[in-house]
Amino acid sequence: MITQHHSLVILGGGPAGLTAGLYAARARIDHLMIEKGIAGGQVLLTDQVDNYPGFPQGISGFDLVNLMTEQADRFGLNTLTAEVTRVDLSDPALKKLFLDNGDSISCDSLIICTGATQKKLDIPGEKEFVGKGVSYCGTCDGPFYRNMHVAVVGGGNTAVQEADHLTKFASRVTLIHRRDELRAEKIIQENCFANEKVDYLWNSHVRCIEGKDGVERLFIENNDGNKSTIEVDGIFILIGVSSNSTMFSADQLKMDDDGFVLTDNKMRTSVPGVMAAGDIRDKEVRQIVSAAGDGATAIVAAENYFASLPK
Repeated sequence: MITQHHSLVILGGGPAGLTAGLYAARARIDHLMIEKGIAGGQVLLTDQVDNYPGFPQGISGFDLVNLMTEQADRFGLNTLTAEVTRVDLSDPALKKLFLDNGDSISCDSLIICTGATQKKLDIPGEKEFVGKGVSYCGTCDGPFYRNMHVAVVGGGNTAVQEADHLTKFASRVTLIHRRDELRAEKIIQENCFANEKVDYLWNSHVRCIEGKDGVERLFIENNDGNKSTIEVDGIFILIGVSSNSTMFSADQLKMDDDGFVLTDNKMRTSVPGVMAAGDIRDKEVRQIVSAAGDGATAIVAAENYFASLPK
């Protein structure tokens, strides 16, 4: 049973969704932003944001999201707290979203801003020290580790690039990888191997993170079962991201092999009237500022879609 209909539904309340909501509210579009929890997404896990323009002293992720929400609310952002379990895009003229409480919502246009989730090690100490030495973004948090020893976990492009990048701040970077060779592209490996500030722990897994007020040590086990401990000031877990796209059917919406939505540079997906913005997109840069830009671009695409519909 369809309980509501809106011209536009924005699915997700992170920076992309909040920006799209701000633009929709200011444009007086009949809209609804659906977020299953507290608005903000992964930004809420960021203790300090230093690379978002306009905040020379930095700002906490929580405070940044509060300001974004307050600004959108000032123009009348319409929100609903609910979890969407399934989206039906089989009829391009009427998109349908099904909620976990049994209700459903239809819309003419949909902007997908469901984001992505950093893959976790799921080990003792990881959750407890998020923002206190455990990070999932070297670009975001590297400057906090000047002249310190940090570890990077992973062997793909992101992990190796970030390990190299972190040496701009850290005095030493230890790259921990579960195999005996990296998966990153050869040119990226070569750049990192040439960096004397990076050392490597091969065939190894982090089993536990310990510390008092912050990360102090890692317990390591190699593939032969040998155990050791290393002292570090921080750990960057860069083993990939998972797309939050389980509510979409691949036969209705084009996605890559990892479930990230394919779009053009106007944020338009393979379905007319459906846009995607932020980390849910198949993209290289996943930052707050780029997500906000995606959200604004998606609203322009939605307005153009509305203009193309029969009067």
